[in-house]
Amino acid sequence: MDCNQVFVSKVKRLIVVFTLLIAFLSIKIDTFAQVDSAVVPVDSVVAGSAEAVSGEHGAAKHGEEKFEPTKVIMEHIADSHMWHLWGHTSLPLPVILYTANGLEIFSSGHFHHGEHDYNGKYNNYRLEEDHIKVVGADGKIDEEASKSVLDFSITKNVAAMFVAIFVILVIFISAAASYRKRVGKAPKGLQSFMEPIIVFVRDDIAKPNIGHKYAKFMPYLLTTFFFILFNNLFGLIPIFPGGANVTGNIALTFVMALGTLIIVNINGNKYYWKHIFKPDVPFWLYPIMIPVELIGIISKPFALMVRLFANITAGHIIVLSLISLIFIFETLAIAPVSVAFVLFMDVLELLVAFLQAFIFTLLTALFIGMAVEEHH
Repeated sequence: MDCNQVFVSKVKRLIVVFTLLIAFLSIKIDTFAQVDSAVVPVDSVVAGSAEAVSGEHGAAKHGEEKFEPTKVIMEHIADSHMWHLWGHTSLPLPVILYTANGLEIFSSGHFHHGEHDYNGKYNNYRLEEDHIKVVGADGKIDEEASKSVLDFSITKNVAAMFVAIFVILVIFISAAASYRKRVGKAPKGLQSFMEPIIVFVRDDIAKPNIGHKYAKFMPYLLTTFFFILFNNLFGLIPIFPGGANVTGNIALTFVMALGTLIIVNINGNKYYWKHIFKPDVPFWLYPIMIPVELIGIISKPFALMVRLFANITAGHIIVLSLISLIFIFETLAIAPVSVAFVLFMDVLELLVAFLQAFIFTLLTALFIGMAVEEHH
């Protein structure tokens, strides 16, 4: 069989597959249409037409809540006072509030998924859009009183972060114990899995960018790398204890970027500060260059913060959007296509999980290297 015959055969097979797929979709749509037309009485048809004119379709007709993909996606990527397990089951989390009268601690389960208010020791509280508000005597939310309450609650993201920290501690304490027991011997088990990653961070990130002073910054670089990596990987798990969007939370990436900002500037040598306040340019350019360099101190960690937050959040939104296609089209016929894209995106997200941990650590090492670099 020559190449032309093989090509013709492949084309015929593709045509057959697409024909069967189109026929399947047509039959399914026609079937639903026939069933609807067979069971819906004339009055309902008139009512349905009225609804169609007013823009109220299928869900309202069948007495079901209309699926809102934006609301569902935002609920999944946002932080919460409860950790959803399955169906209508959620894990309540501790609510810790600091009010003008004192500290108040109770379980988020008292809110019953936001359906009930909770009468606390000092105030009456209500859970509205996953934010705790103070309820006034008139039963309405008191915005002024709510602003004075500081929320230090253990939310889903905080709990997921604790889970990741616990797993990291278990892994590295176990690996450290293996090193103590097997001094001078080849690594084994978990030790052999973690060692190449640690060596990679040391030899390919720290040494080339920081130079001979790299050892001092290895604890921070390794902590940053594995903290981001484990939280990214847990975020890809759709069920408990995963599913939290920890590294896609701008507050967390802000704190991590702030840590890098402090370490870089505390360790900056005299050449680093001279480059900022006395750059090697003509004197009359100082009014331009010094503000630019001062902005550069802030913009570098700011870029770290936004990059990690945007990449992880975008990945979660794409995956959830693809899953939402099944509910938007209201047919399982779209499920194979949707699931295939979701699997593809999950594999891509797995790569992004490693890539973002690598990029954050690499840029941190680069900024530290620029601050501690000796003048030649």
